[in-house]
Amino acid sequence: MEKQQHHFDYLVYNDITALDENDAWLLKEAREVTHHAYAPYSHFLVGAVIRLANGEIVAGSNQENASFPVGLCAERVALSAASSTYPDVAIDTIAVSYNNINGDSSRPISPCGVCRQTLAEYEYRQDKPIRLILGGLSGKVYVINKANDLLPLGFSASDMDI
Repeated sequence: MEKQQHHFDYLVYNDITALDENDAWLLKEAREVTHHAYAPYSHFLVGAVIRLANGEIVAGSNQENASFPVGLCAERVALSAASSTYPDVAIDTIAVSYNNINGDSSRPISPCGVCRQTLAEYEYRQDKPIRLILGGLSGKVYVINKANDLLPLGFSASDMDI
């Protein structure tokens, strides 16, 4: 038997004011985009804002429907919009924020499993890491340098010998 270990490093900032100007702006935009979420069932409004390698900005918000919990996460809405509008432009950074109408919104949250898999696929497709900035409406902010770090032992095209 051989014991293996997986870990990753990420930065923790006390609040948005500790971020550099560009990252702070992106997170502020993600906070604003939560207003566009359609979440009448969970009351958990999520906004994601992408900065592309060419400097363009693309946003997305979560979209629920009556067959809850089936819906679209903000990260996947933004990723789909970016790849549809700018199909050959790499994704540099994604900022994700949320407003929990029924509770606290003062700590970072992490993308769900489906979003982690989708982010990993985008990193694979563009052969370039995607940075994540994660924060609530206030409080600590996490900066993760590679989305793939959130999905250890993830499934990929290489597992299918493609």
